[in-house]
Amino acid sequence: MRRVSLFRTKSVEQSIADTDEPEFRLKKSLSAVDLTVFGVGVVIGAGIFTLTGRAANEVAGPAVVISFIIAAIACGLAAMCYAEFASTVPVSGSAYTFSYASLGELFAWIIGWDLILEMFLGASVVAQGWSAYLSTFLQQLGIVLPEAVSSGGVVDVPAILLVLVLGGLMTVGIKESLRVNLVLVAVKLFIVLFVIVAGILFINPANYTPFVPPSVPTESASGLTQPLLQFLSGLEPATFGVGGILAGAALVFFAYIGFDVVATTAEETKNPQRDLPIGIIASLVICTILYCAVAVVVTGMVPFDELNPKAALAEAFASRGQTWMATVIAAGAVAGLTTVVLTLLIGATRIIFAMSRDRLLPGALAKVHPRFRTPWVISIVVTVIVALVAGLTPVGILEEMVNIGTLSAFVLVSIGVIVLRRKRPDLKRGFRVPWSPVLPILSAAICTYLMLNLSVETWLRFLIWLALGFAIYFAYSRSHARVGTGAPLDPTKPNVVSPPKE
Repeated sequence: MRRVSLFRTKSVEQSIADTDEPEFRLKKSLSAVDLTVFGVGVVIGAGIFTLTGRAANEVAGPAVVISFIIAAIACGLAAMCYAEFASTVPVSGSAYTFSYASLGELFAWIIGWDLILEMFLGASVVAQGWSAYLSTFLQQLGIVLPEAVSSGGVVDVPAILLVLVLGGLMTVGIKESLRVNLVLVAVKLFIVLFVIVAGILFINPANYTPFVPPSVPTESASGLTQPLLQFLSGLEPATFGVGGILAGAALVFFAYIGFDVVATTAEETKNPQRDLPIGIIASLVICTILYCAVAVVVTGMVPFDELNPKAALAEAFASRGQTWMATVIAAGAVAGLTTVVLTLLIGATRIIFAMSRDRLLPGALAKVHPRFRTPWVISIVVTVIVALVAGLTPVGILEEMVNIGTLSAFVLVSIGVIVLRRKRPDLKRGFRVPWSPVLPILSAAICTYLMLNLSVETWLRFLIWLALGFAIYFAYSRSHARVGTGAPLDPTKPNVVSPPKE
């Protein structure tokens, strides 16, 4: 009986060769600017309007700006690892494809399965948030939607309609999607910059004192709601002080999640070796500057202990008599969340496309439309599932699942950079992580620490999701994978698959 290794890898050369198969070839139309806009579009969402106030009010005070910088450094380490991989293996699938080339099939399956969780739930949660902001925006204009078919109702019709429209746009073409994304990102950035400039006029320097509030004990969560690290160590948490800055960094880290979606568009990039690193790193730098500026403004306008954790910016301007700004901020959030949903939908389709092309999922899903050159079957499936989940399910309680799926991907990509450097030092790399392996190891360690700060119940749900993934892998994927069976992408053509590496 033939032995099948769980750690068989797919060569980089074969991954790249697969992108030239006519039946599975995507349209190359994206530039570095497109990718940067794509990254900014998915990273800057509701977090800039809400998370800043929450972190300042609850854990860090005015020093939340330092929290943002620390979180940006942590994300920057992971971003550099993504940039090296994306410039070396310019293939759809992001961390899934990278892991397949470096760590082996089982790790690739795990990370692909995690990314599906991240992007499906992420798109659904954000679509519901979009619906809530839309209701707020319409109410400020005097329009009230029926409660049963709006945000929090029996059926969230606005969320369903948003996903269906964006899914149709995504199916028509990646370039068309990015054009709409460009317009919405421009609107979002204009509003964010306007809020920053307008807010400077209302800053009271006294609100920055103390910049680092003294540390105080805080009530700890218990049972399944407590962080896993607290559960394992038994330490009692505290807020503010230096510990509060670090806790704030762990909290606002999730405001940066999304830059990794840029790597899923590798096959549709004109010059991936050059443009992918630029798009990933430039989008992170832009978002860091904007987040820090918003943090400085909002903590300068209102004392940190008086900030509203749920609507800090809107309430800050309202407290200064500028209630009209709440309407502007709601409009910015609607535009901002639209781009987040669009990019997460695109990311989900590209992950499944790569897994289907490798036959870890049914190959029929990977068909590319002859005219639009997009994976239309997957696009329809993803759109329908996300629309149903967003419209009919209270997925808000599963938001932390998005975070744990993303962080697990960051860990494996960081480790994968080290492994691929040792296994294939001959490969051409458009970007190289400096000081390797120190920085990739540091990236993996930081992301692991952040995962340990997620709740016990999130870890339990994550383990259940992994168990389901393992069941599918051993029942179907392991025996159907192209790397193991040697099956060609197109059955009418001869086999060109490289032998599996044990």
